[in-house]
Amino acid sequence: MLRNMTVSLLRHEEIKTTLPKAKELRRVAEPMITLGKKPSLANRRLAFDRLRDRGIVSKLFDDLGPRYAKRNGGYLRILKMGFRKGDNAPLALVTLLDRPDTAAPAAGDEEAKGSKKRPKKTEEASAS
Repeated sequence: MLRNMTVSLLRHEEIKTTLPKAKELRRVAEPMITLGKKPSLANRRLAFDRLRDRGIVSKLFDDLGPRYAKRNGGYLRILKMGFRKGDNAPLALVTLLDRPDTAAPAAGDEEAKGSKKRPKKTEEASAS
């Protein structure tokens, strides 16, 4: 279960789970990111042995390792989110720190917003 959660966290960089699972996930995911900071063949093999996902291992060493190269630890943030409706279990949001902002629009998107279709003229305006 923790392997699957670690792969999901590294893939999406944010997951929602229960608070005890999130605290346990920290003990598995943070050493994986530390492993990704030193790109050697031995570290890649260790990461693949623990994660069993070739794409995530390459993301770990190509993207996440360099992103956290200057950070000494504490790569995850666990935020409490209240309680689940069905069984009242405490929920948590687990996110990676220093994520690139995906909500900011690109430069080309602003121009596309301005070129939307104009509203049709009403019959009264076209008759005048």
